[in-house]
Amino acid sequence: MRYSVLPDFCMLSSHIRLVRLVPTTVRLVHSLIHNPSCSFMDLKAVISSLNDFASLSFAESWDNVGLLVEPSPPHIVNTLFLTNDLTEEVMEEALQKKADFILSYHPPIFRPMKRITWKTWKERLVIRALENRIAIYSPHTAYDAAPQGVNNWLAKGLGVCTSRPIHFSKALNYPTEGTHRVEFNIDHTQDLDKIISTVKAISDVSVTSFSARTDDEEQTRISLNCSQQALMQVVAFLSQNRQLYQKTEILSLEKPLLLHTGMGRLCTLDESVSLATMIKRIKTHLKLSHVRLALGVGRTLESQVKVVALCAGSGSSVLQGAEADLYLTGEMSHHDILDAVSQGVSVILCEHSNTERGFLSDLRDMLSAHLENKVNIILSETDRDPLQVV
Repeated sequence: MRYSVLPDFCMLSSHIRLVRLVPTTVRLVHSLIHNPSCSFMDLKAVISSLNDFASLSFAESWDNVGLLVEPSPPHIVNTLFLTNDLTEEVMEEALQKKADFILSYHPPIFRPMKRITWKTWKERLVIRALENRIAIYSPHTAYDAAPQGVNNWLAKGLGVCTSRPIHFSKALNYPTEGTHRVEFNIDHTQDLDKIISTVKAISDVSVTSFSARTDDEEQTRISLNCSQQALMQVVAFLSQNRQLYQKTEILSLEKPLLLHTGMGRLCTLDESVSLATMIKRIKTHLKLSHVRLALGVGRTLESQVKVVALCAGSGSSVLQGAEADLYLTGEMSHHDILDAVSQGVSVILCEHSNTERGFLSDLRDMLSAHLENKVNIILSETDRDPLQVV
């Protein structure tokens, strides 16, 4: 019987090397067996590390993020391939470079698929990925919101500035238990122990009490946190006592805002510059020879720019209403541009993915460090914006 060593199934440590053997033609992988520096990661470990790098919970609710295509387990990742858009041309490049994992900033699967055939290009991407055991992962708007993400990278091209998200993300969890707080006072005529014991008996309710003085009368203030479901039971109980219920306050608890995480960036330059100078900076940062410009009413190329509102990709909904001298994004609708211009805000458009793709070089370095150089990270050379100026 002859055997081959399959690197996809080997597990290495400093002391142990285990290999799975299958009957086939002899294919000894000497580099894997004898090279102690050989490293890789299990797919689950890669996904976990990527989620630690930028939580998918920060993605927009409409987005389709995370692991989109998964080969049958176990799946070992040696080579991680970065691209902004996964086209068939880019997939061919990934195959040639023997990628095990494709991180595509834009999700190649967005709308639901009813079948997987050779008919459409996106279906063919899924087929080729599965046939060649390649996982596909997309972070998209999670990376837009992240403090070290796409929009922060785009802001680097403006010059020295301070920035904050235009729309802040919220923390993953509430600072306390429950989604609502219910507060009311109990005077000496009411049965304090019975009321407290009754609300404590409701699931997902935490109760605190303290002395309070109202209208020169000593009372007990009850404050309880509860879930949405428990709130209905609490209200049902309190409403049985009209005197108690009329003075009950119900507060909706909000998750704390994250000051450095969220959609878009509002950037205030340390020193104002002319619009012409800002255009040059943006072209240099994005490595573009041309951008599209809409001058705000009453503005010229010599008008000073102090505040820039930006959003990588398609920025209409994020930038709308932001108070700034300049909007910077990839694309906006015609009427949104007219609205901005009418308010004296100039608009620079660079095409959708041109405001995103350059981030991947920074991402490669950050992920190499985050994954502790355990996988080889390659940046696509064929990925490009589909539009060009002719």
